[in-house]
Amino acid sequence: MKTLDDWLAHCEQLHPKTIDMGLDRVRAVAERMGLRFDCPVFTVAGTNGKGSTCAMLEAILTQAGFRTGLFTSPHLVRFEERCRIRGQNVDASDLVAAFARVESARAEISLTYFEFTTLAILDTLARAGLDAVILEVGLGGRLDAVNIIDTDCAIITSIDIDHAELLGDTREKIGFEKAGILRTGRPAIVSDPVPPQSVIDRATEIGADLWLLGRDFNYSGDKQQWAWAGRGRRYAGLAYPALRGANQLINASGVLAALTAMRQQLPVTAQAVRNGLALVDLPGRFQVVPGQPALVLDVAHNPHSVAALALNLDAMGFYPTTHAVFGAMADKDLAPMLHRMDPLVDRWYFADLPTPRAASGAALQAAWQAVTKRTDAVSAVFSTPLDALHAAAAKAQAADRIVVFGSFYTVGGVLEHGTPRLQAGAAAQGPRG
Repeated sequence: MKTLDDWLAHCEQLHPKTIDMGLDRVRAVAERMGLRFDCPVFTVAGTNGKGSTCAMLEAILTQAGFRTGLFTSPHLVRFEERCRIRGQNVDASDLVAAFARVESARAEISLTYFEFTTLAILDTLARAGLDAVILEVGLGGRLDAVNIIDTDCAIITSIDIDHAELLGDTREKIGFEKAGILRTGRPAIVSDPVPPQSVIDRATEIGADLWLLGRDFNYSGDKQQWAWAGRGRRYAGLAYPALRGANQLINASGVLAALTAMRQQLPVTAQAVRNGLALVDLPGRFQVVPGQPALVLDVAHNPHSVAALALNLDAMGFYPTTHAVFGAMADKDLAPMLHRMDPLVDRWYFADLPTPRAASGAALQAAWQAVTKRTDAVSAVFSTPLDALHAAAAKAQAADRIVVFGSFYTVGGVLEHGTPRLQAGAAAQGPRG
């Protein structure tokens, strides 16, 4: 196995189950590898807002002059996006060496794709001479491979029902799983405005240093600027984060709480906060690509994040026609997502996705037909998200907008050759310069 693609194909064949919750196997391999971090670690769990929270943390710490590493998942286009060192995606060659070290250490132990790749990325980060590391939990928290690392500061973002078959079908059960990342005596930042009691109970039970939004930190804002206050620190006159959307102040508030809690180890200036929030970039999170028609890219793929997307679309103003490209996994709660978007979308373009877990475009179309109240809306089915986008662009007028949302595979599928350049009445063009 010489290339990253070789290793990723190898990882997909190793374990009988795609997801196998539990830390025993992955911890045993990590111990054989001597995996450890010599710098502060932030661990971020939650249903929605994890990616934005990680991106803001990375941007501010980088602006403060710290050598920062980030592990996030899944990726949109290329696997290397999952590991960033000093603000740049890692080189495939560095990952290839790490995969070889994992393979050598695991011997008889079977690892899932996520476990194997997580160990390789953690090993890459641990060897990079960093000042701070940010780890995004893949699924849940308590039994996620990331949780083999004892965090110095845990952040729990908004909690809603997703992956119910693995994590439970109530916010309380899911909150318990997310709270598995908390550690005794360490900051536990909860940016969900109404956290499940299970999170608070777990923090109390183990003696974590619990920071609650509305109690230990809060924010306020008007149309021009916002302010934050919490435990002996205040920021006033802040510009809004470069990430768009209604929930980003909640995410940013959690980030500022985490940085305040960690200020002894990682002192950050107000200027670094301002610069980081201004420069943060995260593709696929209510990403608005200017053009005629306008293009919106969002990896909203559960009812909670789709509701936020709908609010953000409402706030954009009037568009004569909204076209939507949608692809999603079959195990998602599709009906409430389609119901929420139904009033906003005039033309649907349902896409197949290149994974066995996905719902077919035809199945998505049938699910929409079962909930729609619209007699004037139309729909069609396509074999790829890019084909769907080409069709939408060909139908759209200059004043319309096209929304691409759903699975990472959906948004990643239209970004495969760069950010599309749209021109009304024509198929989407290649990368934007």
